[in-house]
Amino acid sequence: MPISTTVNGNKVTLDVDPETPLLWAIRDELKLTGTKFGCGAALCGACTVHLDGEAVRSCQIEVRDVEGRDIVTIEGAHDGIAQAVQAAWIKLDVVQCGYCQPGQIMSAIGLLTQIPKPTDDDIDKAMDGNVCRCATYQRIRAAIHEAAKSI
Repeated sequence: MPISTTVNGNKVTLDVDPETPLLWAIRDELKLTGTKFGCGAALCGACTVHLDGEAVRSCQIEVRDVEGRDIVTIEGAHDGIAQAVQAAWIKLDVVQCGYCQPGQIMSAIGLLTQIPKPTDDDIDKAMDGNVCRCATYQRIRAAIHEAAKSI
């Protein structure tokens, strides 16, 4: 049974097994490959997207659970907060290998949407589930503070 949802502001119909993880529908059906597969168990954050404005792990959400809901992927993150985060990431040269960065950025946007001026503790808690094998955590925290200054 096809599932209708909105992805990055566009209404789409996903004609896949309803138990398909949202991550694979985004990547394989919609060809939006910015969202990454990391662990498949919601432990690394590489697959983070926004579902109805909340940062979630798309590898653990089944397509049937997104009927009628709004999804934003890294490709669709364009609001003012997203622009501030992306500018801070570039300014502070956060990215090393880059694989985890879409998930890191989506989590940072989610944090700043809820807490516009986060403390180090707020950042650590919000970003705790996002793993960076290059260990750019200090630069990620600095970029979140930098983005918060411009919001």
